Amino acid sequence: MSGDADESEPNKSINEPDLRSDQPETEIVENAVHRSDLRTGGQPVSEIVEETADPGEGGAKSEIEAEGDGQEEGAQSEPPLKEGGRTFTMRELLDELKERKGERKQETRSYDGEFVRNEASPDVTPQKESPSASQESSQQQYVGQNNVAMDLINSVSGVDEEGRSRQRILSFAAKRYATALERNPEDYDALYNWALVLQESADNVGPDSSSPSKDALLEEACKKYDEATRLCPTLHDAFYNWAIAISDRAKMRGRTKEAEELWKQATENYEKAVKLNWNSPQALNNWGLALQELSAIVPLKEKQTIVKTAISKFRAAIRLQFDFHRAIYNLGTVLYGLAEDTLRTGRPVNAKDISPNELYSQSAIYIAAAHALKPNYSVYRSALRLVRSMLPLPYLKVGDLLAPPAGNQLAPHNDWKRSQFVLNHEGLQQVSKTEQAQPPRSSSSKLGGSTGTDKSLIKIDISEIISISPCADLTLPPGAGLCIDTTHGPHFLVADTWETLDGWMDAVRLVYTIYARGKSDILAGVITG
Repeated sequence: MSGDADESEPNKSINEPDLRSDQPETEIVENAVHRSDLRTGGQPVSEIVEETADPGEGGAKSEIEAEGDGQEEGAQSEPPLKEGGRTFTMRELLDELKERKGERKQETRSYDGEFVRNEASPDVTPQKESPSASQESSQQQYVGQNNVAMDLINSVSGVDEEGRSRQRILSFAAKRYATALERNPEDYDALYNWALVLQESADNVGPDSSSPSKDALLEEACKKYDEATRLCPTLHDAFYNWAIAISDRAKMRGRTKEAEELWKQATENYEKAVKLNWNSPQALNNWGLALQELSAIVPLKEKQTIVKTAISKFRAAIRLQFDFHRAIYNLGTVLYGLAEDTLRTGRPVNAKDISPNELYSQSAIYIAAAHALKPNYSVYRSALRLVRSMLPLPYLKVGDLLAPPAGNQLAPHNDWKRSQFVLNHEGLQQVSKTEQAQPPRSSSSKLGGSTGTDKSLIKIDISEIISISPCADLTLPPGAGLCIDTTHGPHFLVADTWETLDGWMDAVRLVYTIYARGKSDILAGVITG
């Protein structure tokens, strides 16, 4: 792999931001062909981390994890994510074929997604005894299509001995699926897995190769995904990997109208994949990246809406998996790009808009959290060096919230007062008016310093948090309600807007996740220096 494993660092400065590493990382993860280098917003905002796992097994091929998820320094790469048996992964396919190459027994996938050996017959699907004329015509059509796909796969040689060996296995797999489709053109499992073989073969095409082209292999894969999903409209894995194949084709076309149409198709397929399998943070992450790419091509008047939609997808991915560092990092980069756009266009900021400075600060929070979760990733380290000064050091987040009087959560609305709160690696703390007027404490100060003795102020230790959630309750003052449940009981606070509340909820959840993963000392080093 390249990317994070590459320790060369680009020159970066605040005046010319570039959060990307020199090279994108590519890694196949669970039934997905990794896609490289989805970039943000047209400007060098950051490196996007692509996800290439199957969504039913921790994410099918996805676009997002590819670039920031390299090997940790001095450590082995992480094993592929796997959350169930929905799909037959390409890695498993290769291992199976290595063991069974030359054997004549076939395997097929049962309804629940598991591949099972058909002991009664060596065929993937039973062969019908008396095919009709229409079936024979359909079979002849598939023979022609199969020949085109087989010619493409057989033309791939691989860039090295490992690649050539891998390609021989892929060719053997393709022949199995071709045979299955000739016997039963409606075998959507064979279509789906053959599409995966074509995607893998596209990754095996050398950078200097002209025959076959990577685009031709991906186009043929897309055709097979299209047919597989027509036969089985609920095959979410196919929609997911199809979106990745389309995204790869779009990236080959730069910032063109054709690329714009392909990115739109990719986002539509990610949307279908998520609707069919909503519990997939990887699909949401990739959907956000595809939207981010699309935003760099569409007219300016459409861009901000698409970027905000991308932000919502990254945020949804994080809320499904709090330690999903790739989505955390990607959210930081898209917020950074939005801040850059806001400054560049000079648009006036109205009361409902978040200021560029606040966007920069939010971006820094997510990038710092991604670094704390994966401190050995060079991409995250490089980005953190650029944005660390945008944090309200020595804290991670500082802002105003409406709070009730001490010990009276049900106080009348008029008794609630707006006050400043600070969040660091230890917890959330209400700041007294006296301290707000004083300069920031030294970086060695702890959260519970002088204010810790003031019983009238709210102080919530991270280790005591049970849950955090939005709260819409008539007993709370107008605004966006927040409930932080702790071992000592709930705390209710109110933010000015729901968008502001999202920032607070994410920040507290990230700090808790970092604490739960035993990485609080790394976050402490980031914000205290």
